[in-house]
Amino acid sequence: MVRLIVLSNPRMAHAFVDYMATLNVTIEIHYQQQQIELWLVDESSEQLAHQELDRFLHNPNDPRYLAASWQSGRSDANITYHRAYSLATLRNQAGPLTFAVIAICVIVYLLMQLFGDDALMEIFAYPADSSQYIQIWRWVSHAFLHFSLMHILFNLVWWWYLGGPLEKRLGTGKLLEITLLSAILSGCGQAMFSGHMFGGLSGVVYALIGYCWLSGERAPERGIFLQRSLMAFAVAWIVIGYFGALSLVGMSVGNTAHLGGLVVGLALAWWDTRSSQRS
Repeated sequence: MVRLIVLSNPRMAHAFVDYMATLNVTIEIHYQQQQIELWLVDESSEQLAHQELDRFLHNPNDPRYLAASWQSGRSDANITYHRAYSLATLRNQAGPLTFAVIAICVIVYLLMQLFGDDALMEIFAYPADSSQYIQIWRWVSHAFLHFSLMHILFNLVWWWYLGGPLEKRLGTGKLLEITLLSAILSGCGQAMFSGHMFGGLSGVVYALIGYCWLSGERAPERGIFLQRSLMAFAVAWIVIGYFGALSLVGMSVGNTAHLGGLVVGLALAWWDTRSSQRS
């Protein structure tokens, strides 16, 4: 047998297995703690299995996969789907760093509401000049600053959605690497264009967007992916921001931080997948 991939979402795993059954390809599901391994029974079908897996990872919500589950008569399909949104499952789909960053952002946001934005900016903002360069936390801590409820919710939802599966699949060290590099480099770019008075996790989020998308394109067997439609939306958001359309509706956006984070994520994904057969 050949191991195809490891997933954390049982509904996704069953959907792909059911679909491959309609193609007369048998795949077994092996449960390993919180992970789900998919094993191809007949090695002669390996090329077809990888081609279909690639297509599935790019668009797991395609109606063909839901139809396959209905066709297989799987009685637990809907039950498993709803359980995916339970608190226990949400915890299982993220690691310690994912939750630590969420907790820090929430605490900092509450302190900003209590003591004011300026008080927290004095402590956590990007270095204002060379005299603050030695305060090394500032190179990263600006990512924990958020200036509205919508701002923090938007960033934390994306952080959990992308960072959680990445940490579970590739490890805390990889997520920490992406987070630190993107926070430092995207912050540096934003400071060059707008000064040091900025904040938010969006530079890191864009790095995760770029990393997950390109990893899925070049090496889907790693189990990290992002739908192309979401990648297109993220790029369009940067373009709209640079044309100033968002400022017309009262939104202040760190476009350079977004672009810098995206470039960092793409570069790291390219480096990490350079030895893949799909490269």
